[in-house]
Amino acid sequence: MDNPISTSDKKLNGKIAIITGGASGIGEATVRLFVRHGAKVVIADIQEEKGRSVAESIGSGHCTFIKCDVTDEHQVQSLIKSTVEIYSRVDIMFSNAGIASSNEHEQDILGFNLDALDNLFAINVRGSVACVKHAAKAMVEGGVKGKIICTASVAATMGVTKQIDYAMSKHAILGLVKSASKGLGKYGIRVNCVSPAAVATPLLEKSMKMNGEEIDKLFESFNCLKNGAIKATNVADAVLFLASDDSQFVTGHNLVVDGGFHPPM
Repeated sequence: MDNPISTSDKKLNGKIAIITGGASGIGEATVRLFVRHGAKVVIADIQEEKGRSVAESIGSGHCTFIKCDVTDEHQVQSLIKSTVEIYSRVDIMFSNAGIASSNEHEQDILGFNLDALDNLFAINVRGSVACVKHAAKAMVEGGVKGKIICTASVAATMGVTKQIDYAMSKHAILGLVKSASKGLGKYGIRVNCVSPAAVATPLLEKSMKMNGEEIDKLFESFNCLKNGAIKATNVADAVLFLASDDSQFVTGHNLVVDGGFHPPM
C-alpha cells in the first residue's frame, strides 16, 4: 500500500479531474496518483468493466466512472456536463485516451493505409480536440483557471519509417497544445502535454505482441539514463506536476519523459 500523503503535502486537494483512458496504463496510474493527492477523479473510458473496477477499488467517495467514446463529440460533451453536475466544476482535464497503429498494417509510406489512419486520428486527434474544447468551455463558463494536459509521445518530435500514422497523430497533439495554450491563456487556463517514451502498458503489449518484461528490456536499452525502465507511474508524476500549482507558469509546453531515449538509426 502506498504511504499516505499529509493534507499539507497534497498537490490537488479538492480539485476535480477528468482522465480519459483512465481504466488502464498511464491513465490508471494517474487516477490513483491524483486521488492520493486529494483530487476527485472521473474515469472516462470505453473499457467499462475495467473502468468500474478501478473506480470501485479506489472508492466512490474519491472516484467515478463514466463510459465515454472520445471519437463521439456528443459523448465528450455529456462527460463534461455530467462531471459539472456531480462536482460543480472541472479543474483538470487529462486527455489521455489513445491507440497505437493497427497490427494489420506497418504504416510505412509505400504501404500506407488511409482507412487505418482515419480510425487512429478519430481517437488520438479528434478525441483530444473534443476533450480540450469542451473542458475549456466548462472552465471558462465556470470561471475556473484550469489545467489541461494531453498525452503526446516521443514520436511527436521525430520522423519514423513505420507506424507513421501514430507519429503524425502525436505531432498533431503538439500543435493542438501549443495553439490551445495561446487561445486559453487569457482565461488563466494552462494547456500542456506529456511525451513519454515506450511504457509497457496493456495497449503497447497488445500492439507489439510482447509482454511487459520484454518491452521494458528492449526500450531500456535505448535510454542513455540507466535508471531502469520507464513505468506508467513515472509518467503520472509528470502529469501531476503539470496539473498542480508547481507548474503555475508553464503552458504550451511538451514535457518529455524518456530517460534520454535514443533509438538506433
